[in-house]
Amino acid sequence: MVSPVAGMTTKALDWFSIAFDAPLARAVVFGVHIDGHLVVEVLLIAVILFQLSRKSYKPPKKPLSEKEIDDLCEEWVPESLTPSITDDMKAQPPALESAAGPHTIINGKEVLNFASANFLGLIGHEKIIDSCVGSVEKYGVGSCGPRGFYGTIDAHLDCENRIAKFLGTPDSILYSYGISTIFSVIPAFCKKGDIIVADEGVHWAVQNGLYLSRSTVVYYKHNDMTSLEKTLEKMTRGNKQAEKLRRYIVVEALYQNSGQIAPLDEIVRLKEKYRFRLIMDESNSFGVLGNSGRGLAEHFGVPIEKIDIITAGMGNALATDGGFCTGSVRVIDHQRLSSSGYVFSASLPPYLASAAIAAVDYLEANPTVLSSLRRNIASLVEGLSDIPGLTVASNPLSPIVLLKLKNSTGSQKRDLQLLNKIVERVLEEDSVYIVTTKRSNLDKCPLPVGIRMFVSAGHSESDLQNASDALKRVAASVLSELN
Repeated sequence: MVSPVAGMTTKALDWFSIAFDAPLARAVVFGVHIDGHLVVEVLLIAVILFQLSRKSYKPPKKPLSEKEIDDLCEEWVPESLTPSITDDMKAQPPALESAAGPHTIINGKEVLNFASANFLGLIGHEKIIDSCVGSVEKYGVGSCGPRGFYGTIDAHLDCENRIAKFLGTPDSILYSYGISTIFSVIPAFCKKGDIIVADEGVHWAVQNGLYLSRSTVVYYKHNDMTSLEKTLEKMTRGNKQAEKLRRYIVVEALYQNSGQIAPLDEIVRLKEKYRFRLIMDESNSFGVLGNSGRGLAEHFGVPIEKIDIITAGMGNALATDGGFCTGSVRVIDHQRLSSSGYVFSASLPPYLASAAIAAVDYLEANPTVLSSLRRNIASLVEGLSDIPGLTVASNPLSPIVLLKLKNSTGSQKRDLQLLNKIVERVLEEDSVYIVTTKRSNLDKCPLPVGIRMFVSAGHSESDLQNASDALKRVAASVLSELN
């Protein structure tokens, strides 16, 4: 039913149309017949545009008095810069009071240390210490400048050459902080508009590099080659634009968050099939995997030149600090002006570069240390094979032994609280120092949490037995309380 207002409006328009139709009956402009309806519509449009162009009327504001201003200031509460502090945030990890070797001191008590990634047991090694002492006496402690601004010392060049020679690559470049290596390298090559396909299980430093690159990042299921191939095919099939973009696959050789080893042979096959480049982080596999510790390429027998970019932190197997990237000469030279961690950070202290050289020399001269490490890994995994309520989820060759709950509570937070309780009791009751895979709020890894144990070549058989016995006893006690 038409409302009275709508009816009146229609009648008014009709009246105006008739009024204008008579004088304009024969009016033609540029071949267009001008009638009353057209004139009325033009006038309405003009009125609407006029109204839209007018400034809205605002009554003048009465200025606030001094008292009103003071009252408003007292009532204003600024938004907090940080989230609310929870009990979990207040917890502080135990502090070591000696070197982070297989045995260390916490709160004046000697404990078994399975929380430090001292894979080859080189912390405190005589040759490493001697190299550091000689370097400190010659160069001092710091370099006092970035590499491009009077911070390059011959020890850095020697270390870069030594790593490249050990791995069989044309060149390498040093970074002053291990974790910054990968998240400086990725943005140096990957830019906005590029495509990156990454494993969902990569650790936070890789995640940060992906974020800083501003590239289009697509994750595939952790260590799942079927998922990787489907993702690569989806990104490239029928996409002509993708053929013109730079495309990368980003993986870890040995995943810190799961202890799993990436199937490099299959990854290389897929990257060649779909024409992607491969960036691989070897922080946990360098000095560990392969017959001589040269990493994942040696482990799978894949030519190292098949991997476009390799990065690694030196704080694990080499028992020093800093990191490196290795690859072709063009890849390395590009970073000297384009990688933020290299250009803007003070260069690696010379004694740490000397320590890295000594560690690589030791590994090359003593390959039996790898046999000791693998024997210790196998012994610990066997000792934990029947641990109540937990299961070993890591690869049998991984020095990162990861234990996760057989039956989750359904909440990652509750799972972590339960695992932390086990860890705390093992330290308090049996003097065995282990850690959980606790993650910061920045870490977006979706993998389940667990207990992480770092095995060292320096651990004795009795150390491994004591650790597995203590963990089995405490886990059985804590998890039985849930039933």
